[in-house]
Amino acid sequence: MNAAGARTLEPLVFPGQPVLYASQDNADRIRDGLGEAVPVAVGAGTLNDLAKLAAFELGRDYACVGTAASMDGYTGSGAPMSKDGVKVTRACKAPAVIVLDLDVVAAAPRHLTASGYGDLAAKIPGGADWILADITGVEPIDTSVWHLVQSGVGTALSDPGALAAGRPDAFQGLVEGLCLSGLAMQAYGGTRPASGAEHYFSHLWELAGLGADLDPPLSHGAKVAVGSLAMCAFYEALLSRDLSGIDVDAVAARRTSWPEIEADIRSRFEGALADHAVRETREKYLAGPKLADRLRPLVANWPEVSGRLQAQLVPTAQLASQLRRAGAPACPKDIGVTPGDVRSLFPKAMYYRSRYTALDVAWELGLFDDLVAEVFDRIWV
Repeated sequence: MNAAGARTLEPLVFPGQPVLYASQDNADRIRDGLGEAVPVAVGAGTLNDLAKLAAFELGRDYACVGTAASMDGYTGSGAPMSKDGVKVTRACKAPAVIVLDLDVVAAAPRHLTASGYGDLAAKIPGGADWILADITGVEPIDTSVWHLVQSGVGTALSDPGALAAGRPDAFQGLVEGLCLSGLAMQAYGGTRPASGAEHYFSHLWELAGLGADLDPPLSHGAKVAVGSLAMCAFYEALLSRDLSGIDVDAVAARRTSWPEIEADIRSRFEGALADHAVRETREKYLAGPKLADRLRPLVANWPEVSGRLQAQLVPTAQLASQLRRAGAPACPKDIGVTPGDVRSLFPKAMYYRSRYTALDVAWELGLFDDLVAEVFDRIWV
């Protein structure tokens, strides 16, 4: 113990290579080495998530000093963590204290700012997914939480060039937007306010180790940016259709049987990830009259629904331009994948989580394959 009364712990030093990853085993090592100490995470996403989970499992508070506007998890009460080949968000307690200095975050490496920009851009298609879940009665929108996230997204994303240039005055909106997103997840008790299908592209790439061997490693926000573009393009294809004439009873009667769907899932995933996808997809699967009842409000009110979605979304080309000016990935090759790689991930992203999104709507209406084809044949090329 030193003169200030602080106890000295044995240092736990992780190697520089492979790059530290937010995984359960790493959180366990931190937890087991903390003794009676209260952890303080000084850094960005991975360190914050690991310290958050370690502190939570010990039943104690922790503090966070964020050094980059790189993601929305600082203020969140969850920690995205990989275990046994599956990435899930562990429910945890948010930090008791959080400090972010605009001069510090503005001086952070540009790729970290670009990552935060990509993570905040995800609120655009993610919000559209929540609108669909609300209309179909799957997950109603919490109005106060919605405004907490969505009210400042447009302003925070409006000057990507100033963010890329590292101007401290431009970072207030981005930092506030990311922090409010985390607070919204706290208030809601889940990640729905901050993410939709676009995040599942990122999770699947992360589980596959995409970009982990790069220096710097490919960030979560970089992968989310490409997932967001994919989903904005998918929405453009969806909104080009007039759904008001669809016979929902006929569609629901033709719904693929669960055994066939489970077989398709197991053909696309392996091991624990296949079991996970089966459980998640089974939770949201409906057929027959129950499915017709879910889809009926969407189809019956399509002009109003499409208006709400168009007000929420931005054109894919516009989002790509903003991401590019922020220094974030703006096309598949920017993260080392091909358009074909993204295309093949659409069904896996749909199966990955029980959360209801535009992918599920299109799947249930029998439009999924046609819309994915349109994304890559006409919209996002």
